[in-house]
Amino acid sequence: MKKGKITITITIGLTFLILTAVIFIQFKTINQTDITSLENMREDELRTEISNFKQKSEEISKQIEETNLKIAEYEETISTDKEASELLEKELEQQNNLLGKNDVKGSGVIITLTDTKEQKITAQDLRELLNQLKLAGAEAISINGQRIVYDSYLVDIGDTYISVNGEGIVSPYEVKAIGNPTYLESGLSKKQYGYIDTKLEEGKDVVLTRQDNITINKYNGDLNMEYAT
Repeated sequence: MKKGKITITITIGLTFLILTAVIFIQFKTINQTDITSLENMREDELRTEISNFKQKSEEISKQIEETNLKIAEYEETISTDKEASELLEKELEQQNNLLGKNDVKGSGVIITLTDTKEQKITAQDLRELLNQLKLAGAEAISINGQRIVYDSYLVDIGDTYISVNGEGIVSPYEVKAIGNPTYLESGLSKKQYGYIDTKLEEGKDVVLTRQDNITINKYNGDLNMEYAT
C-alpha cells in the first residue's frame, strides 16, 4: 500500500511538471509577441490575435482539467504493484515525448521556408510558425533537426544564420510537425490572415507538404527550469 502511494505521488508530480512546461510555453509565446506590430494592427487583425490568446487560455484550462481527471483515475486504478508500474511507465513515456526526451514518429506536415533574393527568412517568421503549429495541435516540432521544447529560443544572428537552441541553422529551414495533418494544414492555410498566404504575400518562399512517416529526434540539450526545484 505504501509503495502504491509513493507511485501515485511520483506520477502526480510528473504530471504537474508537464503542465508547468506547457504553461511556460504559453507565457513564452506571449512574451515573444511584437508589441509594436500589435499597435499597428487593424481592428480585424486585433480581433484575430485576441481570439488566439483566448484559445491559448482555454487550452491551459482544459489541460488543468485533464490533469485533475488523470489524478482521480490513478487513485481509482492503482491497486497492485503491477498496475502501478504499467501505468507509471506509460505516463513517463507520454511525458518524455512532450518534453522532447524521446524520438517520435508519426504523421504530420513539413513546412520548408527558403531565402530568396528579395526576402530572407527571420527568426520571427519561424516563431510565428511555431506558435501557429502549437495552436493547431502539434505534438512534436523540429527545425532543421533541432527539437523544439518548452525553453527553446530562436534568435537572428546578423544576416548570417538563425540560432535555435544555441545551434546555428541556415536556409532552407525545414520545420517538421507531428500531429493531425488536417488540423495542422488548416491551421496554417486559413483564407484570412493564414500563415502561409501572409508569408507568400510578403514575398517569402513557403511550401507545405503532408507526410505519413515523420521522424523527429529527441532533444539532446539540458532541460532547465530557472525557478523550479
